[in-house]
Formats: sequence, structure tokens, C-alpha cells
Amino acid sequence: MEKPVSEAPAPGAPGIAARWTSSAKSGVGTALSAASRTWFTVSHGILNEVYHPRLDHACTRDLGLIVTRDDGYFSEEKRHAAHDVAWFQDGVPAFHLTNTALDGAYRIEKRVLVDPQRPTVLQKIHFMPLAGKAEDYRVYALLAPHLVNAGMGNSAWIGAYKGVRMLFASGRGQSLALACSLPWREASADYVGVSDGWRRLSASGRLGPQYQNASDGNVALTGEIGFTADNNVAVIALSFGPTPEEAGYNALASLNDGYESAATAYVAGWRDWQKGLLPLDGPGHKGPNLYRTSTAVLGTHRSLGFPGPAVASLSIPWGSSKGDDDLGGYHLVWPRDLVETAGGFLAAGLTDDALQILAYLRTIQEADGHWPQNAWLDGTTYWDGIQMDECGFPLLLADGLHRMGCLSGEALASYLPMVERATAYLVRNGPITGEDRWEEDSGYSPFTLAVEIAALLAAADILDTCGKGEAARFARQTADCWNDQIEKWTYVRGTGTCAELGVDGYYVRIAPADLADAASPKDGFVPIKNRPPDDTDRAPDLIVSPDALALVRFGLRAADDPRIVNTVTVIDAHLRADLPQGAVWYRYTDDGYGEHANGDPFDGTGQGRPWPLLTGERAHYELAAGHPQSALDLLGTFAASAGTGGLLPEQVWDGADMPERELRRGGPSGSAMPLVWAHAEYIKLLRSLRDGKVFDMPPQGPERYIRNRTTAPFRSWRFNNKIRTIPEGKLLRIELLAAATVRWSADGWATANESATSGNAFGIHVVEIPTSGLAEGASVEFTFLWVETARWEGMNFAIIIAPD
Repeated sequence: MEKPVSEAPAPGAPGIAARWTSSAKSGVGTALSAASRTWFTVSHGILNEVYHPRLDHACTRDLGLIVTRDDGYFSEEKRHAAHDVAWFQDGVPAFHLTNTALDGAYRIEKRVLVDPQRPTVLQKIHFMPLAGKAEDYRVYALLAPHLVNAGMGNSAWIGAYKGVRMLFASGRGQSLALACSLPWREASADYVGVSDGWRRLSASGRLGPQYQNASDGNVALTGEIGFTADNNVAVIALSFGPTPEEAGYNALASLNDGYESAATAYVAGWRDWQKGLLPLDGPGHKGPNLYRTSTAVLGTHRSLGFPGPAVASLSIPWGSSKGDDDLGGYHLVWPRDLVETAGGFLAAGLTDDALQILAYLRTIQEADGHWPQNAWLDGTTYWDGIQMDECGFPLLLADGLHRMGCLSGEALASYLPMVERATAYLVRNGPITGEDRWEEDSGYSPFTLAVEIAALLAAADILDTCGKGEAARFARQTADCWNDQIEKWTYVRGTGTCAELGVDGYYVRIAPADLADAASPKDGFVPIKNRPPDDTDRAPDLIVSPDALALVRFGLRAADDPRIVNTVTVIDAHLRADLPQGAVWYRYTDDGYGEHANGDPFDGTGQGRPWPLLTGERAHYELAAGHPQSALDLLGTFAASAGTGGLLPEQVWDGADMPERELRRGGPSGSAMPLVWAHAEYIKLLRSLRDGKVFDMPPQGPERYIRNRTTAPFRSWRFNNKIRTIPEGKLLRIELLAAATVRWSADGWATANESATSGNAFGIHVVEIPTSGLAEGASVEFTFLWVETARWEGMNFAIIIAPD
């Protein structure tokens, strides 16, 4: 008998504070169709966040089933069942979910995908009682709309489209409709945590009053699926549109066309896209083909409305503990991750996808030449930090496509303004970075330096090709000067770690740079973010990172360089975690970005956990070092770090098993899964092993610095890099951002000289001061008369002749 319908609004407005859901996804999918523009995620046997109409806009929290009986029995499939997930086919991101009640009462099988013809997520659901009769059970769908990309501010109601009863919600110009091929028996719109269906069903097994609307809050929709003893299969359509009517239309149209028709078109779309894949299937994994899975992950995280971009992950790290104050999560564009994704496409043979990424990066480049730390799909900045590696990566992508023959002639010339602006930003603002690649500290980072220098060499080649020889020459000279000083800035000797491990020295994670002076790896302190306020600062020589291996990856140092080999010794002593799948590495010493020791989610502080993608980076180093078997072994470790469904996580758990928190040693932590960057690294590693060399190593660095041993004849002084010393015999090049007359003396102002700066194509004003004949210990002093304002700087600067 149907329960009474209440015309009054649901009680309990606006509901409890909203939360997202688990970031440990077991499946992600989308239809490769502009008619759909809908992306879904799966975890714990149910549908999690769905994104529409943009890849960066979450529309739901989750949609799962609740099973009850009139005797008060209550079971929620995501909490009270064992979950199994299987891909329809290798590389086709549609999923067969099997949820078996832990108490043996029932089994639910689902097949989940997106209708390629419209914005609808379809689930074909088969409910099977394992104990008792079918008529004893009631099965309810429970949906949490987050149409405003947040939990609060949504409205829900029970209505109909063309006489078909549906569950509706809306917010900020978007609507959804939840329809079923079997009639909804009971249906209610309520407020989460107060009057929602979960609370009422868990209390008595019965829904009770059916409320018809719940406005402007954290709302939930509950509907009983009309299963019968003769019909235990239903199709649920979750559809979207700018109006409730359009959402209702899409839902009914998808149901009318049928699940099988959508499934056939969905699989065909993915199979057609994968025809261009290179055959890179590799050993070292179990379960789904991880190469196909990885390409599907890359493909699923691309936008359709904005061709080119891909978000970092369709997840919000530790989402169950995050609320409306975390709108972005990882469904944002990071230029660094995006170029890594393009590298994965290139390694797999999908050059058109990589070209689309470069075109997108050209469009969202800021006017001054840099790229945002991260952004929404339309290029709007989310976090406002500046990371110099993200300013260099697009140049490396452009050069890679140019060298592969995919970008030449008029097409290459069309990218010249982008290259010129990005190069100008690098030479004007480097070598220090406002944030390292882990988005935390400023200073001299080996990783960032490697990208900056490699990017300048890459840009120089493009500039030369486009007839910009003077600009190309300055870019190479700057790269040479910075390359000469990497060790001065980041390689430390004579520390306690050196004595402990018997090494000459090692590269630090980052050396702080106070803009008032140039630093060294023994100066100052590094503030470790994500740690308690009274436990943040560390001396730079105490913090190491696998980041230093970027000096090999980008071709600036040989893999057998003693300084690199020493650093590998320190990295392995301090950062290697030997887990059931093999060796996985931490980001850096004393990292705080991860769960607390007791398994509590990261909340601004915590304890960093191992990152599988660093196993991929280490494998690339081993390949560069001439150890292909070691690289192949690490490929197996990398693959074995994948979670349920073959998805690679951002981090893995390194503590003892905590079943109550779903933390298993070596298994995914609660951060983000999948991490697109990790899947791109896996694809590139397969390609590198096939080719017998590092796939994405730019060729300019090895040729210039390892084979030809090119050095710079000068050292540059600038306001953001005030060098204190210069080696004997090197020219002193002063680089300013405005025209000036430089007054200088090499004899303590007994005599003075004046030299006018000369501007170049990048807006840098340069003057060179000879130091030949000056012995060690001598100094050069100088100051500036600024041309535009006719104002003296008001202070003198000095540089001492001394070895690096």
C-alpha cells in the first residue's frame, strides 16, 4: 500500500552541512560524444559524482540503493555489501558492478554507462533476493543532488514529465531528472541529515510520509523502484538539462531508446577512438589491461565543450570530509598535469589529442606569458600561485610536437606569440619559482630548474625556426648560465647526512631564495606546509626529494653523474617505502600531505604517503642509467599499485592494515584515484621500455650539456637573483627590467665607469662588465641611474670574485 503523500514541504530545512564522497574511485566514464557532455564516477558499488555540462562542474554527490523489508530490515549497498567491479571490455569505461549483501540477503548487479545521444547516465539494475521472497523486499534509490557544484543551495521535488513520474532537482540554471523503467512506488524530496529517506528507512525500514518538495538546501531524493516477483530488472536514467522539462525529456528519451542501444553506441565510440593506439601492452599487471585502462582514463578526463583540456582527477581528495568550501577538488586544469597528459597521448600515438591540448594552453595563457597554477575549464584562475615549471612545460610540448613533425610551417608560426611570451616570462622571472611542483615552497628547485632550462632550449629551437635568432641566442645563453649554477643553488656537501651515508653530497628538495639576496642550499629554512604550526621549518639540507631525478629526465645531467648517484643513495635511504607491491617513494622528507597516523583524513595537516607515479619516474631514471630490467621490475610495482578497477591512486597507504578505514598496506589511500598524471606516466613508461630510451627526454640538454659540455661565459645578476660571487674570468652580466646607466667600479671606487644597458626582445635591459684581471677576493661594486625617472637606485651592490 502506498504511503500518504504530504503536500507540505519537507521538514528540517536547509539540512546539515554538505559533504562530498569517497575520492577512491573504482571507475570513471563518459561517452565520447558532444551530445552527452556527462561524466560519471563509481565507488563502493554505486554511482558517485556525476559532472555536467562541464567536466569541472559536479552535479551529484552519489546515487545508491537501499534495501529494506517490512520487518525493519535495512541494508545500504555501499556500506553493507561486498563490491566487485568489472570493465565491459578492456579500455571501455563502462562498468558491471556486483554488490552482494554481507549478510547474504541479496545481490545487486548493475551495468553503468552514459547514453551517447544525450546527457543521461544509465544503470541497468538486476535485484536478486538470496534469502526470502522477492516480494519481501523494497529497493529504494537515494540521490544527493549537488547541481550548484556544492551541496547547499539545491532544490528538489517530485513531479512528472508527460505523465511519467520522476524525481527532480535544480539549482543555478541546471536541472536533473531521475526516471525509472519501472514505476516509482514511493517518492520523497527531503533535507539531508534531518528528514531524508536514509534516516527514515534506517530507523524503521519504511519511508513514511512522502514530501513533495525541499527547497534551497542540502537535499535528497528517495524513490522506491517498482520491482515485482515477475520483474526484477529495471533501468534508471539520471538525466540533466538547463530546465526540468529538458531533463525530463532526456530521461524519457533514453528510457524509450533502451539501455542496449546506448550500450552498443557507447562501446563503439570508445573502440573507434582506440583504433589509433600504438600496441604498448606491457607485462607486470593483473586484472584489466592497464595500458588500455590508462588510455581510457586520459580520454575520460578530457573536456568536450572546451576541446583540449583534461582535469587532474574526477575526485575530491578525502572527499567524505570535504564540504562546500572545496569547490574545485582535483576537477581543475593544472598546466603541468595537462602537459603530462599530452605526453601520455603522444606516447600512445594519439597526436591529435596532444595538439588539442597545446591549442587550449595557447588560449588560456595569461597576457604576461605565464600560465595559472590551476584553472576552471574556461581559464579562470582558481589558485593564484605561480609555478615556473608550469610556465615551461607548454614550451616542451610545443617543441615535442614540432620535432615529431606535427607542428611546422604556418601552424608552428601561429604558436610563435605563445612561445615568445612564455620565454619572456621565464627569462624575466626565473630561475627561482614562487612554488615548487608540489605547490608549496618558493626558491631554487632542481625539478623546476630542469624544466625551465630544458624549456628555454626548446623555445630557442622554435625561435630559430621562426627567424628569431637574437631571441633564440639570449634564451640559450640564459639556459647555459642557469645550468652552470644548479649545483651552487641546490647541491649540498659536508652535512650529517653525507657522513651518515658516505656520500660527497646531494641535491636538496629546494633551497629557499630571499629576494633580498641569492641563497645556497645551506641557508635559511624551508617551511614545510601541511604540518602543525609549531613544526614547519626545516634546514634545506635536511629535506630531499626524488625531484632531483628531473635533472636526468630532462637531459641536463647524466644518469651516472656522481652527484646524481649520491642523491639516489640519499633518496633511497630516506624516502623509499618497501610495500607489498615493491618500492614506492615519498615526495620529500617530512611531507605532511596525507592521512594522519591513525588513518584520519588529511585536514590541513597529516603525514605524506608514497606516490606510485614516483615509481614510474624512478623507472625512467633506471632506464636512462642503462638498467632496463630494473625499470621493467618497477613497471610491475607501478601497475600493482592500481586499485580496484585498475585505477592508479595519487598515494598508497604505508601503515598497517586498517579495515575499518578501508586502508590496506600498499593499497590506495583516501587522496585521489585515479590520478591522470600517474596513468600518463605509466603509458610513457611502456613507450620508453619499448623504445629502449626515455620517451619524453628533450634532446637539446644531452647534446648541449652532457656531450658538448657547454658552459656560459658569464654570470647574471638581477634583482630576483642577486648573486654574491662570480668565478674568476667570467663576465658579469647585469639584467634589469628597465633601462638604466650602470655606474660601477672594480677598485673600491678609486675610479668609476658608466655603461648604458641595451634592451632585447624580451624586455630585459643588459649590460656586461668585464672582470678579467681581477684576482680572487676582489670585488665589483655598482649602482643604477634609472633612465625613465632619472633617479639613482640609492644603494650599492657588490660581487666578490670567488669559486662557485
